[in-house]
Amino acid sequence: MRGVALLGSTGSIGRSTLAVLRRQSAHFRLVALTAGCNRAELEAQAAEWRPEFVGLAEPQVDAAYPSGPDVLVQAVLHPGVDIVVNAVVGTAGLDATLAALRAGKRVALANKETLVMAGDLVSAAARAGEGELVPVDSEHSAVLQCIAGRESGVGRLIITGSGGPFREWGAERLAAASVTEALNHPTWRMGRKITVDSATLANKALELIEAHHLFGLGYDALEVVVHPQSIVHAFVEFCDGSVIAQLAFPSMELPILYALTHPARLPDSGVRRFDPVAAGPLTFEPVRADAFGAFAAGVAAGREGGTAPAVFNAANEIAVAAFLEGCIPFGRISDLIEQALDEHRREPAADVETVRAADRWARSRTRELVR
Repeated sequence: MRGVALLGSTGSIGRSTLAVLRRQSAHFRLVALTAGCNRAELEAQAAEWRPEFVGLAEPQVDAAYPSGPDVLVQAVLHPGVDIVVNAVVGTAGLDATLAALRAGKRVALANKETLVMAGDLVSAAARAGEGELVPVDSEHSAVLQCIAGRESGVGRLIITGSGGPFREWGAERLAAASVTEALNHPTWRMGRKITVDSATLANKALELIEAHHLFGLGYDALEVVVHPQSIVHAFVEFCDGSVIAQLAFPSMELPILYALTHPARLPDSGVRRFDPVAAGPLTFEPVRADAFGAFAAGVAAGREGGTAPAVFNAANEIAVAAFLEGCIPFGRISDLIEQALDEHRREPAADVETVRAADRWARSRTRELVR
């Protein structure tokens, strides 16, 4: 019976995690629970699960639970927590990940921004505290499942993406896409921010940067292909040319469960069983990097390293928020990211404060560009 802290319990990953924990209650118990600002749903979850710690990350003066950004670190360091599921969106999840790894805990990471902003610092924290980082993203979970026990022979990773709702759109139509169109993802049901990232393909750039830090490969050994059916989640090519892939119908519950149990597996009946006939033909296409500027900008930032990935991530967050609020057209998202990266003075990501300073600068500058 392993104790779990769930950060971001009211988001799509948080809800899926609770669904997995309901089925696996003989193996895991929920010790700590946090949400951002959704008090009503958090209170309902707390009433069902009765965890030892409940917190709201957004400060609220009349909350029944502790509130403020410090609750994330309090949750992961609470006695009895063995595994931290970090499903927080944005940069708020960084301190909690670092604290958990330094305390020797397993972090099941769904918070892309943690590795994108500060991948080297996260790796150093894991080494120092003997913590363990296990990915929850379906693509990185797929890679992990393919390489388990075969790490020394890995030569290349190919992660897939559906291509989003605008896979076949021309540049003019793409630039004027509406919020409703951007949120109409063809295969996955996710939160609003990550759904827009899937439409711009910024999420695939974030995932390449994550893969670089998770699996220790250079960018020349990392590739993205468009796979509209979202059945194959990753390919791993080994040094002898052999390729292994992980396949499953789209569901975040399978990678969540594997992040909790890795390298072992538990029987589970909650995920649709694979049927190759029902899956139908599987097709693959190259990424149209010329049409999806956010993807190209993110990959370039990853290759550059230092504070560039933090600037890419922060500028993307502000640009996506502005798009969702109706302040800018869809086509302006990539322009804002590129301009922020062009103006930023690069530095080595030597410590958390340097990374946070780059993040703050990029947010401030991108807001100015929006205005």
